[in-house]
Amino acid sequence: MTDAAPEAEGETAATTSTVPASFTLQAAPNPGWAPGQKQHNPFGHDRMLTFDPAALTSCYPLMISAVVPRPIALVSSVSAEGVGNLAPFSYSTVISHDPPCVLFSVCRKPNGDKKDTWVNVQATGEFVVCIMSEWFINAANHTCGNFLEAEDEFDVSGLTRVASLKVKPPRVAESAFHMECKLRHHYDITNAAGDVTATAVIGEVVMFHVHEEVADLEFGEGKPKIDMARYQPVSRLGGNIYGRTDTGFELPRPDRPAGGR
Repeated sequence: MTDAAPEAEGETAATTSTVPASFTLQAAPNPGWAPGQKQHNPFGHDRMLTFDPAALTSCYPLMISAVVPRPIALVSSVSAEGVGNLAPFSYSTVISHDPPCVLFSVCRKPNGDKKDTWVNVQATGEFVVCIMSEWFINAANHTCGNFLEAEDEFDVSGLTRVASLKVKPPRVAESAFHMECKLRHHYDITNAAGDVTATAVIGEVVMFHVHEEVADLEFGEGKPKIDMARYQPVSRLGGNIYGRTDTGFELPRPDRPAGGR
């Protein structure tokens, strides 16, 4: 179930050559702003509602609707017995580039059991993070269902396995960006009762894979980046809402010229 087919040159699960450019740079807001000027909210007052987390029935709706947009880590893992698992996590981000490290947090099941992804990563020390784009969002979203431990989400979603180079878990062929990772650290998060409710997982990236159609080599092969116009990444907002990344604006740092690095 988890044996990935070897990656063949020119072989893709989707025809990306038909993906249109869909990212537009717009003018930055407040072009007349000068350092030191106050920037007020548009509401006309500063009244805030206050919520003590200990007094709330659940912090979940507030956290996921306020801390947005969140990148989504589509994590591929394999159990010690060789059963594959694929699941998306929106409690995720990059945390360093030297060495390149990523973090995702795995909440416990309602009964307190560990989810399959963390069981697998804890047992093997390996996983792959793939980034979700619009052209395969339906299949990727399907992997977040409550499937049996013996079921591989690659199979139930129709997504395509492709072999990794340095780790055992396969990559998602439909994704344009993959990170093969080795477990570096993990940290259990406990609630007021002392129960573990989530585990923060930190992995070091040991291999990147970038689809040719989204690779931007403006700074040379030693400093690649991503062409946002063709990448079409999706993010997580509140509830069942996903976010598109189709517009942006440049706002250089005071100590850095336009164009970034």
